[in-house]
Amino acid sequence: MAAKILLLEDDFMLSEILCEFLEEQDFDVTHCEDATSALNLAYEKKFDIWILDVKVPEGDDFLESNYLPGFELLKSLREANKTTPCIFITSLSSIKDLQDGYIVGCDDFIKKPFELLELKLRIQTLLKRVFSNRIDEFEDFGNGVRFYFVSKMVYCNDKVISLTQKERLLLNLLLQNANSYVSQSTIFEELWDIDQEPSELSLRAYIKNIRKIIGKNKIVNSHNKGYCYVR
Repeated sequence: MAAKILLLEDDFMLSEILCEFLEEQDFDVTHCEDATSALNLAYEKKFDIWILDVKVPEGDDFLESNYLPGFELLKSLREANKTTPCIFITSLSSIKDLQDGYIVGCDDFIKKPFELLELKLRIQTLLKRVFSNRIDEFEDFGNGVRFYFVSKMVYCNDKVISLTQKERLLLNLLLQNANSYVSQSTIFEELWDIDQEPSELSLRAYIKNIRKIIGKNKIVNSHNKGYCYVR
């Protein structure tokens, strides 16, 4: 599955070049031109990495701040516990700008102008870094059934068990919050895109199918609290 990238860049020519290049490298790119649009997209969809220009239009309803729009955008997302890796692309070069970027939570900087290959390498390095400590991690449910966190695949004695994408994402979400309840609203927010209508019936079907694989008692539910994976 292609890594999903959110690109915030208001320079038409540069954004066109970047989108074309990244898509040629098999990335799935969503482009926007102002901070408000980027903020909305970051909430509405799941991305593997954000690439954000710093000096961009704020857009409608964006909060006034002492930070430049790109910095304020990431600050807002980090305060909302959004942990997607972020690379700033910018013409800024002062130590103060660099400091501000890392203070608000960026993972890397790349200074304009830059080579396209450099951007690709930085993206790949960052994505590897995020998952490097989890390559061998898995949850063992017993009876040869395991869930691998990086691939988000379930295996039984080295054979892949078929699950839908939402079922795999749901199981991953419950495992990440083991022994704690995950509310139905959180599950809808994490698994359904903004243009999809959340379905309680579908959610119940996903839970039922997962229980068949990992064990009925592994997932408990409460009408008021949601669902909990019991470790």
